[in-house]
Amino acid sequence: MVTLRVILAPLAMHLRRSVTVHRWTPVRKCSLAGCSYKLRHQLHPVWQSPLSVPGGRRQSPINITLRDSLHDPHLKPLKIRYDSNTCTQIWNNGYSFLVEFDDSTDKSTLSGGPLLNQYRLCQFHFHWGESNAVGSEHTIDGILFPAELHLVHWNASKYKSFEEAVMEGDGLAVVAVFLKIGKRHEGLQKLVDALPAVRHKDSVVEFTSFNPSCLLPTCLDYWTYSGSLTTPPLTESVAWIIKKKPVEVSHDQLAVFRSLLFTSADEEEQKSMVNNFRLQQPLMNRTVRSSFSPFLGSMEPQPQTEQ
Repeated sequence: MVTLRVILAPLAMHLRRSVTVHRWTPVRKCSLAGCSYKLRHQLHPVWQSPLSVPGGRRQSPINITLRDSLHDPHLKPLKIRYDSNTCTQIWNNGYSFLVEFDDSTDKSTLSGGPLLNQYRLCQFHFHWGESNAVGSEHTIDGILFPAELHLVHWNASKYKSFEEAVMEGDGLAVVAVFLKIGKRHEGLQKLVDALPAVRHKDSVVEFTSFNPSCLLPTCLDYWTYSGSLTTPPLTESVAWIIKKKPVEVSHDQLAVFRSLLFTSADEEEQKSMVNNFRLQQPLMNRTVRSSFSPFLGSMEPQPQTEQ
């Protein structure tokens, strides 16, 4: 364990401002079960070779199977308290764009649900595809969405920093929200309007007075399971909380995501920022719990059609 910490510590330091680190030793191949069709689409260079952590048995993302998820009546509602004044900037890190927050105090926090402690919001980012047929990292009964939002929090009750928390099994909590094509999302538009300023890799722009609560569905239902980061260093430190209901965004809003670039302005070959998702991983005897009965009411998610 000491050796593993020495290896992962530098990556954890960089992860505060990045969802991708390229220097990593392949250990166990990613499972392609149920997801081999995605290989028809161009993947980001970080996924050109298999990546994992030594002995990893709680890797993410996964496919959530409704009939196998366990309704846990003891799961509490989430307590989300975000302060728009903690939002600071947007950064294109060459894999996605990160909306970053001041996490030095308990002004923007997540608690409740499956969590035993209070977690601070550090950043949020999205994963999306080159078309509306792919994009989300998690799936529900194999159903894909065009994009997936991840709000990343760290356990400030037990740990002193994000860099310390990312190394621990209960260090992080990520709230995931599916995006589907529909009507224009008014709350998202302020962010969409700012994205052209970070079109190229390594570009940063000030972005303040934004409350990401507007990106959450009104439905309180969610699934939860123990998993990992979906980008290197892939540490198995994440309590995943996946909202049941997706939010609607317009095709034009998602097109702005796809107008971003993986590459910096001085690179000769410019590459569109699309398909920045990881292939799905095996469940490995884990249990997916739900805060609701999966057999009461209809599941809204529907396969996305091409626009």
